[in-house]
Amino acid sequence: MKLSTRIAYNTIIQIASKVISTALGLFTIAVITRHLGALGFGQYTTALTFLSFFAIIADLGLTLVTVQMISREGADEEIVLGNLLALRLVSALFFLGLAPLAVLFFPYEPVVKISVLVASFSFLFVALNQILVGLFQKHLRMDKASIAEIISRIVLLVGVIAVIRMGYSLVSILIITVVSSLVSFLMHYFFSRSFVRIKFRFDILYWRQIIKMSWPLAITIALNLLYLKTDTLLLSIIKRPTEVGIMTEVGLYGAAYKVIDVLITLPFMFAGIILPILTKAWTNGNKEGFKNVLQRSFDVMVMLAVPMLIGTQFLAKDIMVLVAGEEFALSGPILRILILAAVMIFLGNMFAHAVIAIDKQKSIIKAYAFTAVTAVSGYFIFIPFFSYYGAAWVTIYSETAIALASALLVWKFTKFIPNFNVFFKSLMASTVMGLLIYSLDFFHIYNFWAALCLSPIVYFAFLYLFKGIKRQDIEILLNR
Repeated sequence: MKLSTRIAYNTIIQIASKVISTALGLFTIAVITRHLGALGFGQYTTALTFLSFFAIIADLGLTLVTVQMISREGADEEIVLGNLLALRLVSALFFLGLAPLAVLFFPYEPVVKISVLVASFSFLFVALNQILVGLFQKHLRMDKASIAEIISRIVLLVGVIAVIRMGYSLVSILIITVVSSLVSFLMHYFFSRSFVRIKFRFDILYWRQIIKMSWPLAITIALNLLYLKTDTLLLSIIKRPTEVGIMTEVGLYGAAYKVIDVLITLPFMFAGIILPILTKAWTNGNKEGFKNVLQRSFDVMVMLAVPMLIGTQFLAKDIMVLVAGEEFALSGPILRILILAAVMIFLGNMFAHAVIAIDKQKSIIKAYAFTAVTAVSGYFIFIPFFSYYGAAWVTIYSETAIALASALLVWKFTKFIPNFNVFFKSLMASTVMGLLIYSLDFFHIYNFWAALCLSPIVYFAFLYLFKGIKRQDIEILLNR
């Protein structure tokens, strides 16, 4: 099977599986939000956000280093993965073990503190999973990871419905989350055995080599954490005038952010497939191949991000009511703002991964540090006055800053400048799509489901007419 076909196969499989797992995930969130309400979902969001700080620090940059290390010529996958998995286990146990202790010093309700303790086990299994996913990415066999994800999502959904029907609440829901994460890890491990026999390896000298390679990523990830997750954490702590209560505001913001989290899995999934190809092209001195892959990847992200931005401006409220229930209609305006941050992640993510491919992680640390400091300062300044709206706009600033910094760094070392031809054609097609939705509302025939189904059809039809997608591109994808 040719490389282009393998990439297409993996992309199609992942998109199909992501549609299924996303639908399952959104249905699960819909069940949880309707059961917990805005207040309970605020507690749920606070607990998971608090834990995410410790989980991301525990990452140590190992997730991205995994693909980079096993993609090198002559790499011994058994030794590399064995040591990476053992190092990840030690770091996760240490840092996630600190979370239930640290939360005791925060002014949260007891249910939030207990939730942090329970959910830490789920984060542990997720942390181990991330190493194994790198193996599937390298071999372009993400269908294995997709099967594991879908089954774990089914376990989560069925379990959540069961505990809710039995009258249980937040902590029980998180226990089911732990079970789901365990199932996912066991399946990932089982599938990995068809490629390599992995066992924990505690080679300290090898660990030093890994850390030497990963520490720039670890720092950038930690700094990324500061501007990416501090908004929700500070929303749960900073006192301010509020009509509905701080935890309810966290719940409204968290519900909108959950939609963003679902959406941005796509660019990270796609970049995970492309990273080994970019890395190999660059290390082999194939600069033109590197630029070609990066340009095509950027075009794909553009074709998805632009209509997402335009469509959300019209459909945000209905999306939030569909996802979380009528109580979360107030999350609609938040989603309209946060979608801009998602767009910057779509457009900037390929450049961020290209930085890793050219091994210039150290060079971008200053940009992450500057963004983290200014974003956290912005949260402290704007949240007391504008609550979640202030947090959302600062998030947009931070994602834009990192996207631009990554693009500039890639240009500095590769002289790659993206061609925006597809961007403008996508913008024109999205404008037509937006006019369709507006017309449905103007003539009082608006229906959410009709708009949701017709919009992508109209968009891609006009994108093809504007030659944003060409026939030869489709033929290349199908490997004719």
